[in-house]
Amino acid sequence: MLGRYSRLKRAGVLGLNRRNGDYIFTHNQRRFYPLVDDKVLCKQRMQAEGLAVPDLLGVVGSNRETRNIDGILAGAKEFVIKPAHGSGGDGIMVITDRKAEYYVDSDGGLVDQDHLGHHLTNVIGGLYSLGGRPDVAMIESLVHFDPAFSQLTWQGVPDIRVIVYRGYPVMAMTRLPTRQSHGKANLHQGAIGVGIDLGSGKTHGGVSGNSAQSTHPDTGSDIAGFEVPGWAQVLSMAARCYEAVELGYLGVDIVLDRDLGPLILELNARPGLNIQIANRCGLAARLEAVDAEAGDGESPDQRVAWSRNRFTLSHDD
Repeated sequence: MLGRYSRLKRAGVLGLNRRNGDYIFTHNQRRFYPLVDDKVLCKQRMQAEGLAVPDLLGVVGSNRETRNIDGILAGAKEFVIKPAHGSGGDGIMVITDRKAEYYVDSDGGLVDQDHLGHHLTNVIGGLYSLGGRPDVAMIESLVHFDPAFSQLTWQGVPDIRVIVYRGYPVMAMTRLPTRQSHGKANLHQGAIGVGIDLGSGKTHGGVSGNSAQSTHPDTGSDIAGFEVPGWAQVLSMAARCYEAVELGYLGVDIVLDRDLGPLILELNARPGLNIQIANRCGLAARLEAVDAEAGDGESPDQRVAWSRNRFTLSHDD
């Protein structure tokens, strides 16, 4: 056991205890947590900072309001229902169309009004919220993924996770939906995690569960060597979230819409560590490099430029 720990430490792998003690506890003041834990509040803060997000169609906070869902949707045929305080992708319902009195979900199944109302009631009741507390359901416009990803996804929208430390992007990956994940970009549900080189924006590596992955299981396409469109803008938006929510260690989730470009989906004050597996690289050495080498008071674009140069694959981490 000690030998394994020593090998991981030498490889620069960040463990859970050190992440919590040295980075989250030290750099994330709890008074700012609501800005990311509450997805409605987070969306409002992003908009106030001029950062693009999916449109908010409505918020459902009581059982009475679930009976007026048609009025809230105002004719929208495509939308996403999310718990405002959810985590891990639980409780998210994606609706892609409407046929007569039915809605169509991301798997092509038909959802009637009773089913939709029941789901909203479960969200409000806290079934999917952190700690099981009463919640509200937020209804967002449906994102249509950039066609550049067409061979790297199954039905759903890929997203990009960027770890930002003291305002500096330090690591990134894309999460690719699969049939197993039911079109959701959620690693725990079967999506594929693929590392992204910060310098070039090109994918490398790839993991599914605990196994290395080189091709998408549903399309057969290679997942390495793909260049993420608008990479500089993606990193710039992620870096600007540091000023927006004042958290020193956070995960920024971004999607690429075919018409609107990069949109911030949500922020996470306790981002997971599997991004290291997707990148075949430890986070610890990169965080230490920021502390030792990066400056304070730099603009978001200056921080992005520093990170792209320092953490490119051609650089010796």
